[in-house]
Amino acid sequence: MPALASIRARFEREQPLAGLRIAAALHVTPETANLMIVLQAGGAELHLAAANPLSTQDDIAVALLERYGVAVHARRGADRATYDGHLDAALAAGPHLVLDDGCDLVSRLHTGPSQRLAGVQGGCEQTSTGVVRLRAMAAEQALRFPVLAVNDSPIQQSFANRHGTGQSTVDALVRATNVLLAGRTVVVAGFGNCGKGIADRARGLGASVVVTEVDPSRALEAAMSGFRVLPMAQAAAEGDIFVTVTGNRGVLTEAHFAVMKDHAILANSGHFDLEIDLAWLRAHCVDVRSGVRPQVDEYLLADGRRLLVLAEGRLVNLAAAEGHPPAVMDVSFAGQALCVEWLAQHAGSLEPGVYDVPPAIDRGLAELQLAAMGIRIDRLDHEQQTYLTSWRQG
Repeated sequence: MPALASIRARFEREQPLAGLRIAAALHVTPETANLMIVLQAGGAELHLAAANPLSTQDDIAVALLERYGVAVHARRGADRATYDGHLDAALAAGPHLVLDDGCDLVSRLHTGPSQRLAGVQGGCEQTSTGVVRLRAMAAEQALRFPVLAVNDSPIQQSFANRHGTGQSTVDALVRATNVLLAGRTVVVAGFGNCGKGIADRARGLGASVVVTEVDPSRALEAAMSGFRVLPMAQAAAEGDIFVTVTGNRGVLTEAHFAVMKDHAILANSGHFDLEIDLAWLRAHCVDVRSGVRPQVDEYLLADGRRLLVLAEGRLVNLAAAEGHPPAVMDVSFAGQALCVEWLAQHAGSLEPGVYDVPPAIDRGLAELQLAAMGIRIDRLDHEQQTYLTSWRQG
């Protein structure tokens, strides 16, 4: 992760985070560990909780605690009560800044004891789902401090969401099931940047890809990109593999389960485990065979059909695979580190609300990644710059 390494070297010299306490709810993986080490190098005191109990790597949690002194509150497979307790433990430190992955920390700060908010100067949000929730809070004037929408930066959308989620989700499908995608019908629910990446890579492996959407502009884009676009009610009967990536709830429900093929595979790459209605499946199936393969549960329906659910309906790319490749997370977490530094410098002058990542940070991330890849680009000369900023020249 060369971009993070370069930031770490500068942080060690300049100590831009000295005296700050940071609470983070992130996936406890090697890539996240590198981010924690960089922030610590900048002088921060760190308290890390898991963003998903199925993505937590216990050896990484122990290494961060024992080798680096990072306070880690996470355990793989933790139940809901334990998971919430870990979030509370991270917040109990009294953070100045929060790093969030799905708005869990911010939500608990605003719904828990009011004293928790004391001293919180700002935060960063890493996911599409989290940004949606934050904007809803801001619209209701409920958000009490400024938050940078790291996920919405152009480099995050085009690089991490599309290429990282696309590759890691297909990787998870193959690892969990060993299914041959070629010749299968893959239904992708949602054609945002994550959905685009999944659809592209499934098609690249020979799958026939169907896209479902509620946004007419995205549906049109999918159609013009060569994908079939159908309502889920129709796609449900055709699909062999379903991947939800909408950030919403109730995307696959009883009406869809009723017409699915025997052995249809259901996976979710949205942040929360609400996109597939597992509560209905559990309540109405005849039997559940857990762990027929690692991260694969088989639900037997009354008519004899079996539906295969991956990773308990949670983020499949992290639970059944390893998430984004390090090259992708290098850019994402370099953005997080630079945004934390920016907040440390500017949060005191910002009103509560959701803020875009400063363009200079986004451009700098692209330059760091290009340098890491050994790619050089052209530069505008003086005449070209003048032409682009003048209205007098035709």
